[in-house]
Amino acid sequence: MNLSKNMQQLKDDESLRRWKEQLLGSVDMNSVGETLEPEVKILSLAIKTAGRPDIVLPIPGNGNPNGLWFTLKEGSRYRLMFTFQVSNNIVSGLKYTNTVWKTAIKVDSAKEMIGTFSPQPEPYTHEMPEETTPSGIFARGAYTERTKVDNYIGNVK
Repeated sequence: MNLSKNMQQLKDDESLRRWKEQLLGSVDMNSVGETLEPEVKILSLAIKTAGRPDIVLPIPGNGNPNGLWFTLKEGSRYRLMFTFQVSNNIVSGLKYTNTVWKTAIKVDSAKEMIGTFSPQPEPYTHEMPEETTPSGIFARGAYTERTKVDNYIGNVK
């Protein structure tokens, strides 16, 4: 069922209607697509560190960058900031998953719930909690990370 039909059916349920109105805000119901599934598109990823300009990484069309994407000094404190756009319907349960490998060994894994978002023409931004890069002689070297932003039905591009 699309968002327009859903709003029509929920007009008799006052609490659900208020919840949807709070999420949707000033969304023009005529501009909402007829698609059942919400669409979330990640536009960019920024790495924020104190004392230097933000590193803004545009997301490639296929979502898979090749080669060295960025370098951080050991022991650096940083935050990730995602810019994304939601269209077609409300997306609930948006979550972030990050896995880090050094050579073929998994060294870290993190998951965090980002939230629920309504469709709107302006992009959203979400800043992750601060993290610290590994440090010390044994931590030096190249790392590979796989970051995923997804919801429970897997419709993030």
